[in-house]
Amino acid sequence: MSRIVFLSLALVLGSPVVVAESAALDTVEFVDLERYLGTWFEIASYPAWFQKNCTASTAEYSMRDDGAIQVINRCRKGGLDGKPKTSKGKATVVDRETNAKLKVSFFWPFKGNYWIIDLDDDYRWVVVGEPKRKYLWILSRSAQMDEATYGAILSRLPEMGYDPAKLNLTAQPSENSSGQSPE
Repeated sequence: MSRIVFLSLALVLGSPVVVAESAALDTVEFVDLERYLGTWFEIASYPAWFQKNCTASTAEYSMRDDGAIQVINRCRKGGLDGKPKTSKGKATVVDRETNAKLKVSFFWPFKGNYWIIDLDDDYRWVVVGEPKRKYLWILSRSAQMDEATYGAILSRLPEMGYDPAKLNLTAQPSENSSGQSPE
């Protein structure tokens, strides 16, 4: 339905009309890349075709000699004991003032936005999104996140334009099991 038809119909029916435009997505003020490097466990995410049936998902970041960041994503397909899947990519910082906006590529020439939109002061957890709000990840330095921290993160998502109800929890091995990340 065209915008004009929709507005006309709304006026005829006497309904209030709110035309939402896509609001800008803010990132954190600054990311210390050295502190950000290392392994992150996926706690929850919006469903994505490239992560279909993935559990025990992790992301490992390390600095490359060319100044870019090496990205190694791992998961197990179909369950915690499922077949390991590894994807290697490269991230480049596109906003050097904040280091919070990156472009990630797993398949040249395609690149995706990777924006750090919420980050713990001690780098224990992070929320990663992108301007169209199609993708969202909550990552942690440990395989589990306490309910209070998770709840606080969820409570801030609507003001960033994200719907917490769309998140899927990611199955991770328990803290006391051997081998927290997929091989």
